[in-house]
Amino acid sequence: MTIQTPEKSFPATPRNRVKRLHERGTYDRDAVYAVLDSAFLCHVAYVIDGQPFCTPTIHWREGDWLYWHGSSASRMLRQLEKGTPVCLTVSHLDGLVLARSGFHHSANYRSAMCFGTAGIIDEPEEKARALKAIVDRFYPGRSAEMRADNAQELKATKVIGMRIEDASAKHRAAGVGDDEEDYGLPVWAGVIPIETVIGKAEISPHVPAGVAMPAHLAPYRSGRRLDEVLREAQALYEKGAS
Repeated sequence: MTIQTPEKSFPATPRNRVKRLHERGTYDRDAVYAVLDSAFLCHVAYVIDGQPFCTPTIHWREGDWLYWHGSSASRMLRQLEKGTPVCLTVSHLDGLVLARSGFHHSANYRSAMCFGTAGIIDEPEEKARALKAIVDRFYPGRSAEMRADNAQELKATKVIGMRIEDASAKHRAAGVGDDEEDYGLPVWAGVIPIETVIGKAEISPHVPAGVAMPAHLAPYRSGRRLDEVLREAQALYEKGAS
């Protein structure tokens, strides 16, 4: 599959326009992609019979298309079979910002909000490719060493695809925004950085003796930032898909 990106920016529409602190927002595709590709989890919001729902799930991206999967018995997936408007969001917490007043307390973050119409991927070859992609997107090359999904597993799993119609990203990466007249107050102020860091791998007790951790998992070494590893994996995945 050749991954193409048509334009540098998404159009700013009433649906995705950043209204509060608009200077922190952008519609640049690369900025949106960077937030999406650095995350393992997203939240998908939708409405069923007037009731809002928001479901956390694993997502992956191919160009302007977002995919996720789930159980065939899922209420969300049964609804999406009809073709449903959804809002998919991703967020990263990068720091706690402590000011000298409650009003100026904040957080450093990266976020993206994507809108589109989600539908089920039914075509057998495309579904099989997508289920392979969800593994290789995060662990490039891993699907080649696993057994293939069996008929029951394929039946029990649905894949959803959504072309991003509108999107925006928003971020804060700054220090404390105290009022100047508060500088002299005897109150500690500053930023406490937050990172999601990979820990030491814990091997399953059922792995046969002599089976080592494969080379394609080398980026997931202890101490590395998860968002950096995920972006590297996305780049390798795109390279293999082009």
